[in-house]
Amino acid sequence: QVDRYLYHMRLSDDVLLDVMARFRAEMAKGLGRDTNSTATVKMLPSFVRSLPDGSEKGDFLAVDLGGSQFRALEVKVFNDGKQSSQLESKFYPTPKEVIQGSGTELFSYVADCLLDFMESKNLQHKKLPLGFTFSFPCKQTKLEEGALLAWTKHFKVRGVQGTDVVSSLRKALQKHKDIDVDVLAMVNDTVGTMMTCGYDDPHCEVGLIIGTGTNACYMEEMRHIDLVEGDEGRMCINTEWGAFGDDGALDDLRTEFDRELDLGSLNPGKQFKPRVKCLRESTETLCSRRYPKRLHKVVRRLVPNCDVRFLLSQSGSSKGAAMVTAVAYRLAAQRKQIDAVLAPFLLSLDTLREVKNKMRAELEYGLKRETQASATVKMLPTYVCGTPDGTESGKFLALDLGGTNFRVLLVKIRSGRRRSVQMYNKIFAIPLEIMQGTGEELFDHIVQCIADFLEYMGIKGARLPLGFTFSFPCRQASIDKGTLVGWTKGFKATDCEGEDVVDMLREAIRRRNEFDLDIVAVVNDTVGTMMTCGYEDPNCEIGLIAGTGSNVCYMEDMKNIEIVEGNEGKMCINTEWGGFGDNGCIDNIRTKYDKQVDEGSLNAGKQRYEKMTSGMYLGEIVRQILIDLTKQGLLFRGQISESLRKRGIFETKFLSQIESDRLALLQVRRILQQLGLDSTCEDSIIVKEVCGAVSRRAAQLCGAGLAAIVEKKRENRGVEHLQITVGVDGTLYKLHPHFSRVLQETVRELAPQCDVTFMLSEDGSGKGAALITAVAKRLHNIGRK
Repeated sequence: QVDRYLYHMRLSDDVLLDVMARFRAEMAKGLGRDTNSTATVKMLPSFVRSLPDGSEKGDFLAVDLGGSQFRALEVKVFNDGKQSSQLESKFYPTPKEVIQGSGTELFSYVADCLLDFMESKNLQHKKLPLGFTFSFPCKQTKLEEGALLAWTKHFKVRGVQGTDVVSSLRKALQKHKDIDVDVLAMVNDTVGTMMTCGYDDPHCEVGLIIGTGTNACYMEEMRHIDLVEGDEGRMCINTEWGAFGDDGALDDLRTEFDRELDLGSLNPGKQFKPRVKCLRESTETLCSRRYPKRLHKVVRRLVPNCDVRFLLSQSGSSKGAAMVTAVAYRLAAQRKQIDAVLAPFLLSLDTLREVKNKMRAELEYGLKRETQASATVKMLPTYVCGTPDGTESGKFLALDLGGTNFRVLLVKIRSGRRRSVQMYNKIFAIPLEIMQGTGEELFDHIVQCIADFLEYMGIKGARLPLGFTFSFPCRQASIDKGTLVGWTKGFKATDCEGEDVVDMLREAIRRRNEFDLDIVAVVNDTVGTMMTCGYEDPNCEIGLIAGTGSNVCYMEDMKNIEIVEGNEGKMCINTEWGGFGDNGCIDNIRTKYDKQVDEGSLNAGKQRYEKMTSGMYLGEIVRQILIDLTKQGLLFRGQISESLRKRGIFETKFLSQIESDRLALLQVRRILQQLGLDSTCEDSIIVKEVCGAVSRRAAQLCGAGLAAIVEKKRENRGVEHLQITVGVDGTLYKLHPHFSRVLQETVRELAPQCDVTFMLSEDGSGKGAALITAVAKRLHNIGRK
């Protein structure tokens, strides 16, 4: 007979796994905005966003309301490297007339008890932050604001349900003029338990109460919590799991004893009474019996992939409120420091307009004969005087030099109805010793690569027209003559600056004496980008590169280009806008981190705008900020690792990965670990915020510069409203999750009379060079005719 009664109490692992799956589904419902109202597991946001990290310190008060006794505490937290704390408390009874009286009586009683406690400890003259443990289901809208959903645990106080309990406590405290207490946080006892254990063990991210009542909480990623705005970081969720099964989901497991107990309770049909409640035992009694061992075994069996450790909380519901308050206190102080560091990266619309106007002025200086020599934006004529019209055809070679890799391409262009572009290419590495060796070594290496490609394609005997994409500032005297103004992007080959790069290429070809080529055009990658998109869209008259480097070109009216003879038609101007600000005109928006990056670069004092906007430098700006935040004790426990000291470790591709909306914080931590940075989840949130501030500023500055260009185009055409296409290339624009959107928004804000379409370029530096060569050949043939 005993076995018959107990049979239904015995649950197999299969049944428990099924219960686990049902509970997971109910949790998901509770987290969803549209499904929360029908969920039995309410998944209440607690607005506790961080666990203790050991740097908390100070004196805190706590009050704990939720059981047969009320408790007032003083908790001293020491930042002495040992994570120690000292707790003093006093218990007060909770008389029946108080827990079943009015709200005013309840909160006045709490305030009176707190005053008595403070007087007994001689604390009444101190201003202290207070944490309020309120162990009943509440809907919180802030850490220090929460409305009671329903009383439990025999409490039946009138006039409190649906009201903010923190506000009620504050009103009661204000009646005592001789104490000054700031209520900073309201927490559930379950959250308090997690926070108390989290102070001793940073891996504690779940809180569990098994006593008079039962509940659990855990740290959830914000992107999964539809009930709260924002996707960044984490927040503790108070599951209020006691109501699981109120919709009948567990009726197949309930026994006649469960039903009988439910019917005799104060809230029949609610808070499915787990069998632990039937035992009428306290946590201490349970802990001294078999319950914990069985619980541990079941959990480990059901989730074998999780290494779960159980840590007993000491004064969790009370001390935990103080810990939440201490963490809130720490976070508020940290927030202030982080905001101060990142404030210079937040650019107002007025500041961006100022940048746009300064860029516009520099563009004009670069076009005028008398000011061009001293202009920071060089406005270099490219002698590209037309865009593709669809009649181009033939075979062309293209060379692409602009970074650590060098490409050689064969491009076949077909015109007419079967208009198409076919490309074959090979990539060759450029070793650092070649990049920073002599000019002769660099060009000999380039010719070696060309020879390998011609051999590979079987076209060594053909004298093909060639376009040379040379993505460095050049002053051109014609389309096939380009004098290097200065190296960028880490190149430092000697005896090149001031020399014609086409002549250097021709000489290297002659030295090799294996083949000959018709070098038709020397091309900047930005111009190639514009031409590639111009082949698809004749309205494309601007090219933008936002990648390792940053630059813009556009078709300018000849009459505005004073440094070139002639007033008819148009010519593409390579702005070389990376040098914008080299005269100090944007020093007001340069931060100390920009200056550190500039000073540590190969070309200190030059290309200042590029160093604030291009992929080559953004990661280094982030690294400098992370070092500063670590020195302030706001990151990585104040320890600057060897990895973080290494210049260039934080590549810009990591910014793109870290800022991805789809990336969980755990994955951000893994990226940082790959970089040798041992981070907590809180560190990951801060790193993500730093990356966001740096990349957003870069996109906004880029957008401000581009707005100056499109406004100039509108005025050139003399129209009220301009429609124009910008051809864009570069890994920053293409791969970063937010850069393109922020850039486009900025252009719309700053140039409202321009309708700008952004078109992704398909291989501007390769295909574009061939198209420029083809257009140059077409225009040359027209000229001859």
